[in-house]
Amino acid sequence: MNATTQPRETATLGAGCFWCIEAVLLQVPGVLAVRSGYMGGPGANPSYAEVCTGRSGHAEVVQVEFDPARLAYAELLQWFWRLHDPTTLDRQGNDVGSQYRSAIFTHSTEQQRAAEASRAAAQVDFASPLVTAITPAGPFWPAEA
Repeated sequence: MNATTQPRETATLGAGCFWCIEAVLLQVPGVLAVRSGYMGGPGANPSYAEVCTGRSGHAEVVQVEFDPARLAYAELLQWFWRLHDPTTLDRQGNDVGSQYRSAIFTHSTEQQRAAEASRAAAQVDFASPLVTAITPAGPFWPAEA
């Protein structure tokens, strides 16, 4: 790695409406970029209209590029738990449907372990059980502009 290359790691999170989550995470020190998109369903190149039906299988997600020297994955997950209600199945506020599910899509075995540990630690902050799914990341489909 040369001096101009910044270390990067990728996290993919589903926590309701992707635009709301994107706006907050862009303000977190160590976050280098955030892209809204879709993940988790079987179809390729889903559109916003398809995902909004709740029948595509895809979740609205944000794909976060971050500098692990400045922001640990576990710290990013702490933001994730605070940004939504991980106890409501397929719902965030007035947004209802499987596309709004709480989900962590992991990109490595290390992220899988860290996400599971983070979920267990976060449970103490909620009276109801967490329904957040933790699954390996699949293809990421960028949302339309």
